[in-house]
Amino acid sequence: MSSRVRLALVQHQPVLGDLQANLSWSCQRIAEEVQAGTDLVVFPELSLTGYFLKDLTPETAVTLAGPELKQLIEATGRAAALVGLVLESDQFNFYNAALLISDGAVRQVHRKVYLPTYGMFDEQRHLAAGDQFEVVELALGGGAHWRVGILICEDLWHPSSPYLLSRAGVDLLLCPSSSPGRGVASGEGELGSAASYGAMLRTYAELFTVFAAYCNRVGFEDGFHFWGGSRLLGPDGRTVAGPLDASAGVLHAELERGDLRRARIANPLLRDERIDVVQRQLGIVDDD
Repeated sequence: MSSRVRLALVQHQPVLGDLQANLSWSCQRIAEEVQAGTDLVVFPELSLTGYFLKDLTPETAVTLAGPELKQLIEATGRAAALVGLVLESDQFNFYNAALLISDGAVRQVHRKVYLPTYGMFDEQRHLAAGDQFEVVELALGGGAHWRVGILICEDLWHPSSPYLLSRAGVDLLLCPSSSPGRGVASGEGELGSAASYGAMLRTYAELFTVFAAYCNRVGFEDGFHFWGGSRLLGPDGRTVAGPLDASAGVLHAELERGDLRRARIANPLLRDERIDVVQRQLGIVDDD
């Protein structure tokens, strides 16, 4: 049984508001990667629609029973893929969602929990918020089972999000993102948003002893520049592959379950976590 997973982070620029063009391109990209032996193909946040949709949000939405999902499932085949889209519910709510497809079915739907509505962001005006973080178990690479969790962009900025996934036994964090460049890191000549994501990814990967795959988009949209920087971090916090620059491209990397074992033996942080203390303290706060 193989314990190695071949990963592809597809860093690209979606066509704003053109669902069919993005869908066709994505299906072709998935099929090519699968043909080349990739086990898991990951796209950025809202990869089928673009980010600053505004009034285009309902026009670009899909449902879980729609033909778009059938095309993505067919392209993915026996492998796995993560795509970003606007998902419409039976009650006509619209969610910034990431769908994890594997082995001929949609295995997980993550609806973005934290919708930024400050500065350049206005997600709560057009989208409904999700309310759950889940882990799904996948046989990636036709071998060992991996426990996978999804955090969409702003979800990563809230420490409780990866913490909840760690309590559910996550092995691999997938973070699709549409992060525009903001600010400059003091004295480093690096975008502030890029520096922040780098610091968070390293911290979470090491503290929770997990692999963390970050896939950001690139290009310009509505006057804003997206900086890319897709990368994979190992469970010791070190960068395994990347980061990419601000150009479109694909980052290929390999994950090995043995790295999880070594990291968790060296740093048994999950074993020693005092969830009873957390629960008791939260209860005290709630009582107040």
